[in-house]
Amino acid sequence: MVITPLVALWIAILVGAVVVAAESLHHRRIRRVAYLAFGPRGRPAAWTSIASPLRVIAAAAATWGLLVLASADPTVREETPAREASRHLLIALDVSPSMQLVDAGSEAEKESRAIRAGRIVQGVLDRLDASTTRVSLVAFYTDALPVLTETFDKEVVRNALDGLPMSTAFESGATRITEGVVKALETARPWMPGTATLLVVSDGDELTSTSVPRLPASIADVLVIGVGDPQQTMSVGGHASRQDTVSLKQLSARLGGVYHQGNTQHPPSGLLEDLSMIEPRLSDEDGLRELAIVCAVAGVATLALIGPLLSIAGRPRSWSRGWLGTEGLS
Repeated sequence: MVITPLVALWIAILVGAVVVAAESLHHRRIRRVAYLAFGPRGRPAAWTSIASPLRVIAAAAATWGLLVLASADPTVREETPAREASRHLLIALDVSPSMQLVDAGSEAEKESRAIRAGRIVQGVLDRLDASTTRVSLVAFYTDALPVLTETFDKEVVRNALDGLPMSTAFESGATRITEGVVKALETARPWMPGTATLLVVSDGDELTSTSVPRLPASIADVLVIGVGDPQQTMSVGGHASRQDTVSLKQLSARLGGVYHQGNTQHPPSGLLEDLSMIEPRLSDEDGLRELAIVCAVAGVATLALIGPLLSIAGRPRSWSRGWLGTEGLS
């Protein structure tokens, strides 16, 4: 069972509440023998007033830290990963004429579907570890043509996503999205199993019904992102065009992937973090791990030391001297 930091926090709060109840019971018992233990005033040393709150905080901190450490991913990552064992991002990008229609983005600032597609892909690129992930880009319209193959340079990919009408490189005709995706998948066949993510970005216009073959073993995840207004239609090439969300969802289902409506929103972080080609943000992971280690060590050390400290220095100094003197006489 994986315990999230939030669940661990609630468990720690519960432990803290239990310790508060225990400290309250202990305090009532101490009051009965206060004069015997602490002398005529019946009060311990002044510093002991922080002992109970310290025990509560220490117990809660140790609980949270140990639970987080117990659930943390123990995977060890190389400081300098080998490029030969890198991950892959395979982008299948729709470059048909309908992608030049300006109906994507927010209501206030409309942009072309091609520009929107480029922004979405760039958002994914920003989450990649450039030293371990190769990027391949395949453009499709009436056919599919490789634009980039296994590059580490994200700037080169960005330059290819500037919204230029790449449809001029193809013969005119109906957009063959499924065939384009099939040809894109051929690029991934030589790669190692489970190392690649297929990212399909399209408006779904003129999706054909060609069956999708079995995915190569290299493809671990599939993400289909739709661009363009799914409600309003615009005219292009003599026909009305809008984002065909139904067809894109069908394509995603046939590929065993996830569909995201990207016309106004980028893919959420939770969705991207589940992809195999996205490394967990090490700063976040390390920061949480280090905080858990500090809490666990500080909490356990406080609980271990506070008892001996109370025994040694918990009585008033004057009463301790008299008590030790009496003990020496006996």
